[in-house]
Amino acid sequence: MLSNFTAKYRKIESGYMGQIVEWPEVVTEGETIEECREMLEDALREMMLAYIQLKKEIPLGRVLYEPIAIEVPVAVEV
Repeated sequence: MLSNFTAKYRKIESGYMGQIVEWPEVVTEGETIEECREMLEDALREMMLAYIQLKKEIPLGRVLYEPIAIEVPVAVEV
C-alpha cells in the first residue's frame, strides 16, 4: 500500500533538520538537504517497521494543509 507523507525541512547551524508532519516523532538531520531527505525516508521506514512489530497503528498521511496569509504587525517604537 502506498501512502504519502509530508516532509518539512528547516535550515539549522549544522545543515538541515527534517521531520514528517503527520508523524512528528520521525525527525532527523543531515549536512545537506539531499542527505537529510534520504535520512528522513530511512527514519520513516524504520519507524514503520517498529510500529508493525509493536502492533501499533501507523499514522497515514491523510491530512489537508492550506496556507494562510496574514499581515504581520510591525512593532512601533515609542
